[in-house]
Amino acid sequence: MESPFPTRLRAARKAAGMTQQQLGINLGMDPNTASARLNQYEKGKHAPDYQTAKRLADELGVPVAYLYCDDDMLAALLLAASKLSPNKQQELLDKIRADF
Repeated sequence: MESPFPTRLRAARKAAGMTQQQLGINLGMDPNTASARLNQYEKGKHAPDYQTAKRLADELGVPVAYLYCDDDMLAALLLAASKLSPNKQQELLDKIRADF
């Protein structure tokens, strides 16, 4: 099974309206290599370490778990829940737990 990381990274970057170069530069990468490096991640040729993945996720406004989640429905839930306030997240969690 292939990692969902490349596809999710590309989707999150495009949703944020950034180019590969912009994203890389925002993370402090050299402007001359930022696009190429992000392209390698998005094509799945190279995978970033967890710390870099976390920085990418933070810059894109998504939870790092979203980038690694191999289930589309769960990934969508993670993304939606991450946009809620902490109070709303707790309410949602309480509702879900009540259904068990």
